[in-house]
Amino acid sequence: MSNIREVARLAGVSVATVSRTLKSPDCVRQATRDKVNAAVEQAGYRPNLMAVQFRSRRTANLVILVPKIANTFFARVISGAQQAAQAAGYRLLLCDTQGREDIEREFADLVYAHQADGVIQLRAYDPFPADSVDTPPMVNACEVIKGGRHPTISLDNHAAAKAMTEHLISLGHRRIGLIKGPQSSPLTQDRVAGYQTALDQAGITPDSAIICHGDFSLRAGYDGATTLLTMPDRPTALFCENDEMAIGALKRIKEMGLRVPEDISLVGFDDIPLAQYCDPPLTTIAQPCEAFGRRAVEMLIDVIETKSTVRQIVILPFTLTIRESTAPPSSSNYPGAGP
Repeated sequence: MSNIREVARLAGVSVATVSRTLKSPDCVRQATRDKVNAAVEQAGYRPNLMAVQFRSRRTANLVILVPKIANTFFARVISGAQQAAQAAGYRLLLCDTQGREDIEREFADLVYAHQADGVIQLRAYDPFPADSVDTPPMVNACEVIKGGRHPTISLDNHAAAKAMTEHLISLGHRRIGLIKGPQSSPLTQDRVAGYQTALDQAGITPDSAIICHGDFSLRAGYDGATTLLTMPDRPTALFCENDEMAIGALKRIKEMGLRVPEDISLVGFDDIPLAQYCDPPLTTIAQPCEAFGRRAVEMLIDVIETKSTVRQIVILPFTLTIRESTAPPSSSNYPGAGP
């Protein structure tokens, strides 16, 4: 079995230089790093990671708490996080919490047990005690805690929902139904506020009767569309607060014998891959999902390695992606037309 002395002999450097290169490569010249890395490969040397972790009190493990792993949006966030973690020499420990606080606290406790170095939380909940003096490293991404104590990465959901509503208004829609997410979610609150701001600025009085509660699921979109499209004065457009609900709504719209966008315009939020393959392709808000994951990992590693206490706030950009699911309202779908 090869050892560090064999690597030093092959590289033509001291054992101390090999050790420094493996533990702190940025402190070693590139030419030396190249020689040591080549020797490591040639010798088939594998450092004793347990010993390194014991000395440094680091595990190279990062916990990521995901509210719903089956959700396509979160799957893309995880993909970006995994790529960034691997590139930085860290492992990602994935936890599908289903939004349960007890599960989130259990996995966050891995940091206290020195089995992980930090936590990425994708939901607006802090799993660490509020009165803890030394708060473990954590980054809050996607759905963030307003006024929280950790670094955050989010989207301007108010501005994005406002932009989408303004798009529908610009086409001539005045009665725009909204199928929203869970009431407790900051995402829902910001998107509803953006929708209402756009209506207010256009001189349109928001109508609470055409706002349906949902939970970001396919079924919520299906049920919401059923409620809104059986109203005597049904909306001429439906704004779903995520693409999965929009896809559920699209199924119900077709079952009712209506056409998108000829009879009703339909929009979503997230721009999941399936959105562009719907029939018709879905107008939506594109979020940089993979970037959420990458930036969260990079920010968390920075906090871990520099012990920074500065609370960074990063707002990622969105794009209004217009496809074939929106059009001006036709005479047949103005209020009062009925399904």
